[in-house]
Amino acid sequence: MAQTIDAKTLRQWLYGGGELALLDVREVGQMVLGHILFSAPLPYSRFEIDLPRLVPNPSVRVVLCDNGDGIAAKAAARAESMGYGHVAVLEGGVGSWQAAGHTLYEGVNVPSKAFGELVEHAADTPRLPAAEIAERSARGADMVIVDGRPLEEFAKMNIPGAECCPNGELALRVGEFAPNPETTIIVNCAGRTRSIIGAQTLIDMGVPNPVFAMENGTQGWVLAGLELERGASGTLPGVPAEPAEERAKASDLAALHGVETVTPETLSGWLTDQTRTTYLLDVRTAEERANDPETRRAVLARHGVGHAPGGQLVQATDQWIGVRSARIVVLDTESVRAPVVAAWLRRLGHMAYTLAVGIDALAGVQASTGQLTSGLPALPAITAQDLASRLTEVRMLDLRSSTDYRAGHIDGAIWTKRPVLPDRSDPTVLIADSPEIAQLAALDLRERGCTEATLLAGGSDQWAEAGLNLITTPDIPTDAERIDFLSFTHGRHAGNLDASRQYLAWEIALVDQLDADERAVFRI
Repeated sequence: MAQTIDAKTLRQWLYGGGELALLDVREVGQMVLGHILFSAPLPYSRFEIDLPRLVPNPSVRVVLCDNGDGIAAKAAARAESMGYGHVAVLEGGVGSWQAAGHTLYEGVNVPSKAFGELVEHAADTPRLPAAEIAERSARGADMVIVDGRPLEEFAKMNIPGAECCPNGELALRVGEFAPNPETTIIVNCAGRTRSIIGAQTLIDMGVPNPVFAMENGTQGWVLAGLELERGASGTLPGVPAEPAEERAKASDLAALHGVETVTPETLSGWLTDQTRTTYLLDVRTAEERANDPETRRAVLARHGVGHAPGGQLVQATDQWIGVRSARIVVLDTESVRAPVVAAWLRRLGHMAYTLAVGIDALAGVQASTGQLTSGLPALPAITAQDLASRLTEVRMLDLRSSTDYRAGHIDGAIWTKRPVLPDRSDPTVLIADSPEIAQLAALDLRERGCTEATLLAGGSDQWAEAGLNLITTPDIPTDAERIDFLSFTHGRHAGNLDASRQYLAWEIALVDQLDADERAVFRI
């Protein structure tokens, strides 16, 4: 059974040095209402699936926190069964942290967002309001608007005339979208952080162009009474054939912020060191990774290299890095993107490095002794046709998102999540977006005496074909029951101006919430 620790001990561990994985096991709809700043989100509904990725070293100290409702203790037992040897639970949950006089933070990816505000304060990153940008565009000024978000976000909504170039690609591709040094470059995102970080990336790289962040991004555009485009099919600008100049600038920037380049021999030693955690993260685009030759794919798989597009890694570091004070080796193919991303990670307070020669040097690196897996037992499946003939014999539990459930589900299916599974032992059919989610829920159901749990095979398109009655329930589950729903300033991208104002005010105010220990983590 995992030990419990109090808030005072946790704070000592969190800021006292040494590796620590502080994981919030609540669902996102709960966590977003208030969490410890440097905790990484790992919902219990996905716990065993994502734990090996977030915490790859089972010997590290792990602290789990919840609402004081026992979910962290359940997660601790799961972690221990997977081989994690030093697991503790925060006594009283996050409420005890607040009761001890410490701040709980609303929202998601808060360390990165607070960091962006600190950067703007410290660097005085130039910015322009939406109205002025629109006026410049209308009169045909020599400028380019660059959207620093991934293509899938760009497609949802974008500034008219903007080009998509995710922040992690800016340092490599800037010459392609702004070859004239006189052209003004304006970087935008959906809010503030990526606008600031993207603009400051180009400024730090020493581009000769005038560079500005778009103040408040697409939300600022809408608040100014301007219209967004939706459904754009953007493509990324090209890359230089030989980015020698970009490589030199990236190397200088990385050195300025203390980024070291490690050799394959050094990395081999790190990966076989059982006392430390080392992450390997590929910051290239998904398209590049998909087009890798088979030999490189095999090497990446052998080392368990994660994919973390550079701009998103800086924007949402807590989605990839679960262990504070771990070593992070950032990889690319041309030694431009990795050094720039590593420099940002260093400023975020992480121990980031690059690998000499780049990603292909991994071929000469000794792999770690073994990779953790969830080890989930297989779950028998039932077809939609068979389910249709057994509806009176089984209960159906729908584990999909509450949004999808409201939009359409099998009549009679009950919406639920792993932390709140109903305490009954009836024969059960589980409906889930992935078999792994159902397998995790089945583990808990078995402990409740349910000996017959099966997975509904096939997608929702097969349900109607099998004669299953589908219904919509716009108010079920209720808003209070939707522990998986990111309700924080919901609707800000769908025209809710008050939600946008609330969100932007929240981002700006983050700096004033930081205490001395929290602020000291960042190396601005």
